[in-house]
Amino acid sequence: MSPPPPKRPKPSPAASTSRTRLLADTHDDSDHGTFSSGAPSPPLPPSLPPSNTTSTSSTRPGAKLKRANTTAYLAQEAGVHWDWPMYLSYYIPCIAWVGRYEWSFLVGDVVAGVTMASFYIPMALSLSANLAHLPPIHGLYSFAIQPLVYALLGSCPTMAVGPEAAGSLLMGSAIRLINQHHTPAFDDDGGEGDGFQNARLAGVITVMTGCFAFLAGTMRLGFLDSVLSRPLLRGFISGVGFVIFVDQLLPEMGLIELAKEEHITHASTMVKLIWLLRHIPNTHGLTFAIAGVSFAIIMVGRELKKHVGPRHKWIVFLPDRFLVVVVSAVLTYMLRWDKHGLEILGEVKTEGAPFRFVPPVSLSHLNHAKEAMSTAFLISVLGFFESVVAAKSLGTTLDVSISSNRELMALGTANILGGCFQALPAFGGYGRSKVNRSTGGRTPLSSVVLSALTIICVLFVLPYFYYLPRCVLCAMISVVGYSLLEEAPADIIFFSQIRAWSDLATMTLVFLTTLLWSLSTGIAIGVGISLITVIKHSTRARIQILGRDLNSGAWKSIEDAPPSEIEQTPNTLVIKIRESLTFANAGDLSRKLWRIDRYGDSHAHPSLPRLKQGVRGVVFDVAGVASVDGSGAQVLHELVAKYVHRGVGVWFARVDGGEKGDVWDRLQRAGVVELVGGRRRFVESVEEALRRQEAVEMEEEGVRGIA
Repeated sequence: MSPPPPKRPKPSPAASTSRTRLLADTHDDSDHGTFSSGAPSPPLPPSLPPSNTTSTSSTRPGAKLKRANTTAYLAQEAGVHWDWPMYLSYYIPCIAWVGRYEWSFLVGDVVAGVTMASFYIPMALSLSANLAHLPPIHGLYSFAIQPLVYALLGSCPTMAVGPEAAGSLLMGSAIRLINQHHTPAFDDDGGEGDGFQNARLAGVITVMTGCFAFLAGTMRLGFLDSVLSRPLLRGFISGVGFVIFVDQLLPEMGLIELAKEEHITHASTMVKLIWLLRHIPNTHGLTFAIAGVSFAIIMVGRELKKHVGPRHKWIVFLPDRFLVVVVSAVLTYMLRWDKHGLEILGEVKTEGAPFRFVPPVSLSHLNHAKEAMSTAFLISVLGFFESVVAAKSLGTTLDVSISSNRELMALGTANILGGCFQALPAFGGYGRSKVNRSTGGRTPLSSVVLSALTIICVLFVLPYFYYLPRCVLCAMISVVGYSLLEEAPADIIFFSQIRAWSDLATMTLVFLTTLLWSLSTGIAIGVGISLITVIKHSTRARIQILGRDLNSGAWKSIEDAPPSEIEQTPNTLVIKIRESLTFANAGDLSRKLWRIDRYGDSHAHPSLPRLKQGVRGVVFDVAGVASVDGSGAQVLHELVAKYVHRGVGVWFARVDGGEKGDVWDRLQRAGVVELVGGRRRFVESVEEALRRQEAVEMEEEGVRGIA
């Protein structure tokens, strides 16, 4: 517990009530992460000085202590006598929501959990069997373990966590490649077969995925969600949707065995598509008919919920997938379709007892850590981005502030524990969370209900899936593939309307690379393009040449107004630097100033001969420079030295913080202050710098006249 603050004048009752009420409304949703909702902070009491809001305040000694003391004082004003439970409930959210749970939420949470279970338990079987190349039970583990852990640690109350198509497909690709390179994958498998080996590989990949997410949250890397662009993600997700749709056509048309014989199952998507077109006459009629009817029923139900649901709320509860699963299994059993060439799920086997804890860290697993690392990283990145989109959208609807760093740690912990039970990677999904919210879910208890029902299914219901046709599971996955593709046309139209041709090119390149080569190549190229774009923008020095507005007298960029309205100083160059100087943009600053000095314009081509004679003075307006790192100070020293060597007067106007600020301290230590002529060269305004420069020029002309 923090020591009691010193005695201060007691605020008025009205002020105390106002502060108490405001703090009560916001302290549970406070956020120091990337996706803070930006709600205004409670006003500080008059006896507490306002904290420094400049960007340099975080580097000053005692800044964190000041924030901690302010929080402790405000907590005491709100009647919170023990502050450690407040912090504990922030980082372990279940402490807060369990204590405040209202029984009126129970019915909605239970109904939402049951509805999600009816939708997504069959989907989990499909993702595991058809995309991840694992026994179906491992998809169920993902809905049994990860949602339960997230309900305890997650910050978004209605987030529904579970396996996703893209992550399952990436895992299946990684498992297939590892098995091709290593046969058997583990030397100590005890002769338990490929299913056991694949399950162990799945556990390793899921744990590594969780470790990446957890470490990113611990190091507060939640801001990286802004690195990958929307066109990149849309191109990749659309590519994944197309890959999934084509892959599922093989079993839906009853051609999977023929494809294995001709070694098509591991080919690229375009090769598979061409092969399918050539073998349409070999399609198994019964299998294709059942798959087509199942796909149509699920799509009709999906569209009904989308268009009719806003007017008739009851239709949201229609368990279309569950009905398709039950009816198809019953008809297969009654009509003996399995005797007519229809492939069924059969016995869902488990290696030993269900929910067997398998420590993922062992010497035999380390052999595959390097091969699985890239896949785990990609799954973690994609899962985090989708979770952030869902959490931000739901947080806005529920007036809940979402911390991306806490989300990373919660999802990472959930996947680490899920990997110990050989579950698929699981993250938050917007569609699944929207179903949770629309069917009555209000708290994480709906996720607890989903986990409980999945555990019951694993222990008691699995034998009843014996006659479930595999083509029905494939049809459900095809619906997922279609849903990943359906948003692409809207983005293409939007980017075309605003003429964002570079974004369209990025989307197309990532999409085609994913189809023609592989998933990992597509995302690698997309990430590379995004990183290059970010680096390119961060290395641009944002500077302006200023002139005086003839109408208002204010200093403006010469590019913001017609030349007839802007007056430039004849012998003195006024340059405004609008951002901090770092190693990234210092080099570009030097190049732009060189062009301005020779041509009067930073955009002129360097092949031109010198068009402008050297100026006699340079004024740097550095009000926008909040900090200067070592490289920036070094480049600035070199620039100033060149000007001084040519006899050009150098002035600095509006230094942030004055002589007590960090910028002044860095310039003084770098020798810039002494180089330009001392403190007198640092002034409060551009006008003052110009007056002093004019005085210097008149003095020099007078000296030359006497001589």
